[in-house]
Amino acid sequence: MSHEEYVEKKRARVHELASRMLDGSIHYLEGAIELSSLRFEVEVSEDDQDFLVFTAVASEIDHLPIGAPRQYWSKEALERHEPEIQESIKWAKEFSLPQCKSLSERFSA
Repeated sequence: MSHEEYVEKKRARVHELASRMLDGSIHYLEGAIELSSLRFEVEVSEDDQDFLVFTAVASEIDHLPIGAPRQYWSKEALERHEPEIQESIKWAKEFSLPQCKSLSERFSA
């Protein structure tokens, strides 16, 4: 796979993630974490505001059991953190919804 093909594949993933976050078919916080990690893979400016907002979201929620690490948390801890996760989803959407829409549009085929 060429570098250009790799970048295009990652850009397609950005579009897919953002679109699925918007339609609710993917956990909003999991999508935010992955978007943050894709920032350097899609060849955008280091200070791209659409991606930086997801870096901020990922930073704010890094202490929560989100995504794959959930499997290592006890049932009690997951239950204890669930209200904070729900509040974080609400906050993240309020904070980043315009940027999520922008990424979906920018990286559509």
